[in-house]
Amino acid sequence: MSELKNDRFLKALARQPVDRTPIWMMRQAGRYLPEYRATRSQAGDFMSLCKNTELACEVTLQPLERYDLDAAILFSDILTIPDAMGLGLYFEEGEGPKFRKPVRTEADIEQLNVVDTASDLAYVTDAVAMIRRELHGRVPLIGFSGSPWTLATYMIEGQSSRDFARAKTMLYTQPELMHQLLDKLALSVIDYLNAQISAGAQVVQIFDTWGGALSHAAYLEFSLAYMQKIVSGLIKHAEGRDVPVILFTKGGGHWLEAMAETGCDALGLDWTVDIGAARARVGNQVALQGNMDPAVLRSDPARIEAEVATILQSFGTGSGHIFNLGHGITPDIDPAHAKVFIDAVHRFSAR
Repeated sequence: MSELKNDRFLKALARQPVDRTPIWMMRQAGRYLPEYRATRSQAGDFMSLCKNTELACEVTLQPLERYDLDAAILFSDILTIPDAMGLGLYFEEGEGPKFRKPVRTEADIEQLNVVDTASDLAYVTDAVAMIRRELHGRVPLIGFSGSPWTLATYMIEGQSSRDFARAKTMLYTQPELMHQLLDKLALSVIDYLNAQISAGAQVVQIFDTWGGALSHAAYLEFSLAYMQKIVSGLIKHAEGRDVPVILFTKGGGHWLEAMAETGCDALGLDWTVDIGAARARVGNQVALQGNMDPAVLRSDPARIEAEVATILQSFGTGSGHIFNLGHGITPDIDPAHAKVFIDAVHRFSAR
């Protein structure tokens, strides 16, 4: 594997000094880019794109050709694990992911096998290996997974949901059944992320998109406990360096101290948290990633730059900040506005 030319992101994760604040964007390879839409139409549909090693590699690298980013993130989807469990994932245009066989009963959960990445999800690790080769050490590569709770919500509801009625009903009326499902998912995620690390991912992120929908006690028992289990089960060193783990719970601002106790290296923050206040709470334990509201990218360049300056000022001086959006970039964003954002982070932080 080639030597890293830009290790700013890894240094910030280790809370070491950097010349400027590193930046990447959640969903940086995605529908806001015309070149991505062209490649996706070539693939036929979203999952065909994920499963085509060459095209998944191509779209992972597309944003790096356009922008001065400090990391690449594997192009894939959080729902690859439930798909590998045989639930029949498909995407309806404009409606998001759906499953043909949702998980609703004890029998459904008992039939699920823990995923064996080598046999069930080799297309993901093939993509990781190819992306690492094609990056030639330009920037580090991030691998990722959905959190057990987030995966479970999609599996039980059969699609995305506003209120998670079915998932929460199972959680409160059959907690032992929910734990059985979450345990299988946690073991699957450990296998999946370790396989990505072995294939060349240098950092991994766990996306807990729907943890923020839970009550305080339920979050700790049904979401964080399983992310803790995953962090404990991950490969800690590869290729002669540490492999950092980032935990991101959307709406997770109440639980930063508990999240920092898991042994993760960084916490992703959504835009509802002031990053300076978050740093005062947990900053000597973990690095912080975030946290501009993606909606700011709909405004004019001056407003985007002002928001970047505000967040940098709130974090303050010293190390341990990775700039990012508070959630994924949305399909309606002008790519030129993303460039304003990325360039402003580097320009302002270098001062």
